[in-house]
Amino acid sequence: MSSLRTENLVDVTMPQMGVSVAEGTVVAWRVAVGDRIEAEQTICDISTDKIDTEVPAPVSGVVSEILVDVDQTVEVGVVMARIAGGDGSPAGAAADEPAPVAAPPAAATEAQPAPAPVSAPAPPPGEPHRGQAPARRYSPVVSRIAAEHGIDLSAVPGTGRGGRVRKQDVLAVVNGNGHGAATVEDPPLHIESPYRPDPPAPPPAGAPAAPTLVADGGGLSRMRRQIGEHMKRSLDTAATCTTWAEVDMSRVEAGRRTLGVTALAFVARATIDALREHPALNAWLDGDSYSQCADVNLGIAVSLGDDGLIVPVIHRAQELSVEGLAARIKDLARRARARELTPDDVQGGTFTITNPGQFGSIMATPIINQPQVGILDLEAIVKRPVVVTDADGNDAIAIRPMTILGLSWDHRALDGALSAQFLATVRRRLEGLPS
Repeated sequence: MSSLRTENLVDVTMPQMGVSVAEGTVVAWRVAVGDRIEAEQTICDISTDKIDTEVPAPVSGVVSEILVDVDQTVEVGVVMARIAGGDGSPAGAAADEPAPVAAPPAAATEAQPAPAPVSAPAPPPGEPHRGQAPARRYSPVVSRIAAEHGIDLSAVPGTGRGGRVRKQDVLAVVNGNGHGAATVEDPPLHIESPYRPDPPAPPPAGAPAAPTLVADGGGLSRMRRQIGEHMKRSLDTAATCTTWAEVDMSRVEAGRRTLGVTALAFVARATIDALREHPALNAWLDGDSYSQCADVNLGIAVSLGDDGLIVPVIHRAQELSVEGLAARIKDLARRARARELTPDDVQGGTFTITNPGQFGSIMATPIINQPQVGILDLEAIVKRPVVVTDADGNDAIAIRPMTILGLSWDHRALDGALSAQFLATVRRRLEGLPS
């Protein structure tokens, strides 16, 4: 690809779209080298295993270089294009001088070298221009699943942006629920070979029989490996401790029935209030750099089923009421499962809540979402007998909806006393809600 000789080059990199997303595919370029572009104007469309989204230009200027071809897949942090800030006018150097090379930005994960510019000849007549998306586009995951099951992707109807075939579309065909025609290679009619392997030796008497495998999964998917690497890196980095607290959710249950929202919205509001009271937990710890955050950017973990998980962020959550939080949580969860999140939706979180209790679990140890210093786990709300004390100090046994909140916190930044005080504040706010 060509480039313009300019100064003040600004890199456009593949954005990070969640803890388990390591790469993305360029679907279409909206501009060409030499085009003028304004800040926040879409420069290209990308697709990952979780999100199809538009990448905005970080600055206004002139497109100086395009380094990644349409349908090319690159890792997070790789430079895809460069923009010359201002009017993009030449810097005054001789025309035959080589253009300066800007160093790729430091990524949150291990640094990856930027790919060398690739020469792209002009498309012949009848073929799409660089700014146009090709008719059919397949991500590496989609291509792998199709190859494993012998599926003809051209016959699979796509439900993604611009008719793009998504992982869910291919799995629907695999499971017999798709409307497209799947072409599966027929097995050979017979296999003739003079070689016959020796039959396996019978196990010794009393030895346990080997388990029968239902299917050979072929190892962990790339997404599961990325989630595992992120979680393992967090455990290796943070001095993780977990503190639990039991909470009577009677007032929350009454309040949510009145407002028609979930208990998670009440817990989110109580958590925000507790973070404002104990700001040491609303912080980042990156290496030895510890910084408290002015706003509560609350991450809410969303399960995507077989597609893993993602943590969209409610920015400036302290400004929202319980009803506002409920609406934002619902919207983010819907857009996460529909692959409609933007890069801004998954960046900048300062504290995270995870909610596995919706599936019936009663206690867990969540892993901190780096570089945050704490994560709150909301477990199932279960009715059970507990001892209650009336205003006169008399004890009685009563049925109450109870839950367990688990706070995992980084002992490098916090102490157990502060974590216990934080949980006590959350509990006090939940139990003291007006009925």
